[in-house]
Amino acid sequence: MGMSVTISVATEQDAEQIFRLQYLCFQSEAALYGNYRIAPLVQTLESVRQELVSDCVFVARLGEEVVGSVRGSITEDGAAAIGKLCVHPRLQGHGIGARLLRAAEAALAEERGATKFRLHTGHRSEGNLRLYRRVGYETVGTAEGTDGVPMIVLEKAAGAYVATA
Repeated sequence: MGMSVTISVATEQDAEQIFRLQYLCFQSEAALYGNYRIAPLVQTLESVRQELVSDCVFVARLGEEVVGSVRGSITEDGAAAIGKLCVHPRLQGHGIGARLLRAAEAALAEERGATKFRLHTGHRSEGNLRLYRRVGYETVGTAEGTDGVPMIVLEKAAGAYVATA
C-alpha cells in the first residue's frame, strides 16, 4: 500500500529536514549555472529556523519525511514573495510543487493580505518556468540574484489564486 503526499504548515521540528532537502534539490540549479554559491546552497540552518518563525512555510510529507517545501513572506509593496520551492528529485513531476505553491498562495492571500504573488527563477531554469507559467504566473521583468545569476521575475494577481486552486 502506497502513502499519499500531504501538504501542511511546517513546524520548527522540520527545520533540519527542510535544510537538507533544499541543499539536495538546488544542486541541479547550481550545476545549471556553474555556481555552487547560490543562495539556497549557502543558507544556514539557523536562517531556515528563523524563516519558519517569521515566514509562511509549507512542507510536503511522505509519511514522516519532508519531500518538498516552499516559503513566502509579504514585501513592502503588499506582494507575497514566494521562494525556495523544492521537491525531492525522486518525486518531481507529480504535481507536488504546484500543490505547495497553491497552499502558500492561499495562506499568503487569506492570512497575510497579499495582493499579488511574485517569484524569481534563474533564466535557464526551464522546468521551473514551465511550472510557474502553467499555474498562472507571467514574466514581469528580470533581476540579478545576489549570487550573480540572471533571474526572471514572475507575478500573478492574488485573485488569480482562485482560478488555479
